[in-house]
Amino acid sequence: MRYRTCFAFALAAIALPFAAGPVAFGQAYPSKPIRLIAPYPPGGGVDGTARIVASGLSDALGQQVVVDNRGGASGRIGTEIASQAPADGYHLLLGSVAPNAIIPAAYSKLPYDAVKDFVPVSLVAETDYILAVHPSLPVKSVKELIALARARPGQIVFASTGNLGGPHLAGELFKQLAKVTMVHVPYKGGGPATVSILSGETSLIFGSGPTVVPHAKAGKLRLIATTGSSRSKILPELPTVGATLPGHEVTQWYGILTPAGVSPQIISKLNAEIVKAMKDPKIVQQLQRLGASARTTTPAEFAAHIKAEIAKWGKVVRSSGIKVE
Repeated sequence: MRYRTCFAFALAAIALPFAAGPVAFGQAYPSKPIRLIAPYPPGGGVDGTARIVASGLSDALGQQVVVDNRGGASGRIGTEIASQAPADGYHLLLGSVAPNAIIPAAYSKLPYDAVKDFVPVSLVAETDYILAVHPSLPVKSVKELIALARARPGQIVFASTGNLGGPHLAGELFKQLAKVTMVHVPYKGGGPATVSILSGETSLIFGSGPTVVPHAKAGKLRLIATTGSSRSKILPELPTVGATLPGHEVTQWYGILTPAGVSPQIISKLNAEIVKAMKDPKIVQQLQRLGASARTTTPAEFAAHIKAEIAKWGKVVRSSGIKVE
């Protein structure tokens, strides 16, 4: 009897660490800095949002979250890098509409699977695109832009963050609905694209709030309209493009994802801390200054959002006649 009692205690002592393991590991995370991959160059909407989110998440987690810019190919390069990163919770991706929804809808072969290679954690922010023009372009409304484009076919040049990015499709949808011809020039991210307008190299862009709002406040760009279904809460003075051009609706979103295989405990921890961080008034205000609104979801809600966006943009790409190379 005495031997059986001792044996039972020994088994309990061995089993206890394993039973407590998942909880202990979850409580220990994170124990070192976290890398947040922003798949666009510095200066654009993804980069600006990534830095705000990294700051808030650093405070919430008690560990530094470092932004790692890996730009190129409309976000494909950085997204591929993130898909191949260790599934340890210390490698995150700031996903957005182009690399996580539009490009997967347009290409049959990619070096990553937008659904299978990632675990969605939460949306963090969203913004309508903003139709912004160089001050030298003699238009102050969507109606005037359409009239000018019809009067000058092929002479107005619009910039984008890259082929098949949200700004590119916003411009193509505008051309299609307005029945106008404009020249598209892709750049490697929102920063370089905006620089091209500021220099007069191009005339307009459907830019994200973080990309164009600061320059508009400085008087270097003129904001014409937003691309949401209703007026923006951040820029209520601007009409929507759709008010003049029915059917034109394009929204940019940003969200945190991890490589596939990260434990549910870490995903749950990250989601809870992201929700906490995005409620911080300081973070909310920083996003608003860039023209974006904080928004969080459950992992399941974010996953459903991505699948719906892939289906939506697949239809747009096929109907627009855009050639995928």
